[in-house]
Amino acid sequence: METSSKTAREIYQEIKNNPARKRFGFGKKAVLVNIDPQKAYTRTDLFATAYETDPRQLEYVNTLASMFRALNWPVVWTHVAYMDSAEDAGIWGTRTDTPDSLQNIKFDSPRSEFDERLEIDEVKDVIYLKKMPSAFFETQLQSLLVWHQVDTVILTGGSTSGCIRATAVDSLSRGYRTIVPEECVADKHESYHFANLTDLSLKYADVLDVQDVCDWLSQQS
Repeated sequence: METSSKTAREIYQEIKNNPARKRFGFGKKAVLVNIDPQKAYTRTDLFATAYETDPRQLEYVNTLASMFRALNWPVVWTHVAYMDSAEDAGIWGTRTDTPDSLQNIKFDSPRSEFDERLEIDEVKDVIYLKKMPSAFFETQLQSLLVWHQVDTVILTGGSTSGCIRATAVDSLSRGYRTIVPEECVADKHESYHFANLTDLSLKYADVLDVQDVCDWLSQQS
């Protein structure tokens, strides 16, 4: 195993700045999947479980969503919420049981609500309730992508080390080109965040600047 005294951020920057970095590239049509941008994870002023990496994250997400709608391409939002019994959280909900625990994000609670700064089109956009890390797991996402004949999955939301990574792995495993706009994902600690951006870049996805994604979208018709 290679060892290093560099921080996760420094290692990621080296990967990002490598001009020979290999990419999967964009395909012909994409879906935007915004993973769990709900108050439990975005409202740092209200909840200990929330996090912020780029302060303009939700602004960028709104911009991407608007560009997707203009192309009549699918926009998906996911969130998590659980029964009072938490049985639908399964084994994932058994490690802790505090007010901040995952399984205690209950239906109709403030923690389950999408951040009010988001611009969600309740007519055009698709909203999925998920229970596990991947947005593909036991949701209708795969069927939606087949219907829309997309070949590229663009992921935003959080956390980078959790649901973003899990969804990216599932996306690649299903044969999709997978794109992660760096400014549009976040995590609780920079170590987890940058370590997983490195791993995503090397194995499962293209981690790009959000402007690169916007430039590609603006070229589509």
